[in-house]
Amino acid sequence: MTDLNEIYKSVLEADRAPVVICDLENIIIYMNPSAAEHYAKWGGAELLGKNLLNCHNEKSREMIIKVTDWFKESADNNLVHTFYNPKENKDVYMVALRGGDGKLIGYYEKHEYRDRETMKMYDIG
Repeated sequence: MTDLNEIYKSVLEADRAPVVICDLENIIIYMNPSAAEHYAKWGGAELLGKNLLNCHNEKSREMIIKVTDWFKESADNNLVHTFYNPKENKDVYMVALRGGDGKLIGYYEKHEYRDRETMKMYDIG
């Protein structure tokens, strides 16, 4: 049987968008290579094990706490749009991570870029 943890990690590692995963104490427990590069000027991979709240201003900290509290209220509360970044033409979301029983186990930051792909289709030449 294939190790699903290895598969899941491989998916995250290959993603071109930054992925930052936090536990319920707001500790950064995972950053994919894109996230480490994207947040390099703030410490990049050195942020692993640090509290995400320390990386934000007071208003952002309040909103992160508010969203995680909302995630805890119901297993149906799973996605919040947090901002649009016009410079990078992307939307950013907070997404709840839940265990098999539906209980909140953490959250992650999801980036969705709006730019059309410029890579040629099936250009494996």
